[in-house]
Amino acid sequence: MDELELKQKENSEETPLDKNVRLMSPTQMLLRRFFRSKLSILGLVMVIGLFLFCFLGPVFYTQWSETQVDRTQRLTQEKSSEISYTVDGVEYEVKQVRDRLTSDNYKASPSGEHLLGTDNMAYDVLARLMYGGRVSLLVSFMTVILMTILGVIIGGIAGYFGGVADNIIMRICDILMCLPGIPILMILSSAMDGWVEAQMIEEGMRIYILMFFLTLISWPGIARLVRGQILSLREQEYMVAAEAMGYSTSRKIFKHLVPNVMPQLIVQMSLSLGSMILYEATLSYLNMGIKAPYTAWGSMINIITTDPDILQNYPFIWVPAGVCIVIAVLGFNFVGDGLRDALDPKARR
Repeated sequence: MDELELKQKENSEETPLDKNVRLMSPTQMLLRRFFRSKLSILGLVMVIGLFLFCFLGPVFYTQWSETQVDRTQRLTQEKSSEISYTVDGVEYEVKQVRDRLTSDNYKASPSGEHLLGTDNMAYDVLARLMYGGRVSLLVSFMTVILMTILGVIIGGIAGYFGGVADNIIMRICDILMCLPGIPILMILSSAMDGWVEAQMIEEGMRIYILMFFLTLISWPGIARLVRGQILSLREQEYMVAAEAMGYSTSRKIFKHLVPNVMPQLIVQMSLSLGSMILYEATLSYLNMGIKAPYTAWGSMINIITTDPDILQNYPFIWVPAGVCIVIAVLGFNFVGDGLRDALDPKARR
């Protein structure tokens, strides 16, 4: 009896400790694992910093806009001639100087008026860096979102129905994945030069049209990912229960199957954002993206191909855009790696 009473007493002492234990929800566990990684936090800070710089920066830096050219003429002096003569043994030297108006705002060095200087067309580099970042980030996000939506719908249909539908969709994916993306976009860009001259489209819409076509040929990767996950999930017990309850096909796919694929999709989207920023920068660097007076990060670097002197003597014109591209790609990759580790079911709690 004494031993039994002792055990009951020990259990009663442990009970209050057990009640104080707070169970973490899946979301809290995800956030805890994500913020445990220093690289994930660094990537999040880099991405948020870029968005604040690009979208809130022009609110405070209002001196110059994206398309505003510094046409200010400054009064400078140039030496025209020198005259030397001697009077009473004293030698005198007279310099004749004349004033003239010059436009020295091209490739101007960083100053209080232009914090990062001006480029070869007298545009403010800092202002174009902000507005160009808007284009690069928005285009990348739009492309990834559209690509994911197409991939989820088509991959969900292929994985759920299988059979003939699966074979047809997968063969279409194989064909699209074999297409050379850059040559096709070069052909489209050349065609759009004529469309712009004929005023069929605006110059600022060029990059959006190119990225839309890029979306049409880039969704197969997402579709294959969704198909593979659904093939392994559609035979689970909850799907058998949904079938027995008479749920519609669309509800079973988008209400029960797709949400279980979301962790993999989130990771894939975050990693794809870095790739799309590089893709957009490549198109702009090859002069197939946005052209003056509008800009993007890639087109700011493209200046060095038209004027080699800028590459050697004016790094403040093109280096900031390259730094922004590196920060964006690294930031999204760090966030994607952190999400992948946080969403891993085998990870330590």
